[in-house]
Amino acid sequence: MRKSTQKSASRRSAEARTRSRANLNLQRYVPALLVFLANRFTTGTSALYLKNFGVGAIEWRCMGLIAAERWVSPNRICQVIGMDKAAVSRSLRSLEKKKLVEIRSSRQRSRFLEVALTESGSQLHGRLSKIALERERRLLAGIAPGDADLLISMLNHMLTNMPKVNGHIDMPAE
Repeated sequence: MRKSTQKSASRRSAEARTRSRANLNLQRYVPALLVFLANRFTTGTSALYLKNFGVGAIEWRCMGLIAAERWVSPNRICQVIGMDKAAVSRSLRSLEKKKLVEIRSSRQRSRFLEVALTESGSQLHGRLSKIALERERRLLAGIAPGDADLLISMLNHMLTNMPKVNGHIDMPAE
């Protein structure tokens, strides 16, 4: 009976070691922390902007890029903000219906579209930008300005690493 107990304890110990290797510490795993933060921030953005302005978080992201790059293509919006074409397309249609953006055929490539904010879209973008900057200020509250600059630099560095991150990885054996 003693051997059975030892085998059982040994098996439990091996299972515990396997679980500990496989489990991620979600309080230190950077991809999880970024996702948790982004999800919570986006949920708050969507609730606030939808309630007060009738624009959701994805529409706001599109507006932000359109404000920065007037007459931008939907493909460029997808590339920069990392959203799929269907979500961007739905957002642009919604913004167009609300008369916040204008969509036209591209001047350089007739089969392609480009988008710009309308006057009312620019005005709304200006109002939302003030709220966005206040939310950013609250997010960074208590972080020293130099640390905030370092954080921004590191986040931009991580963005440039994404092609490598999403590249081929040899799968480990079981």
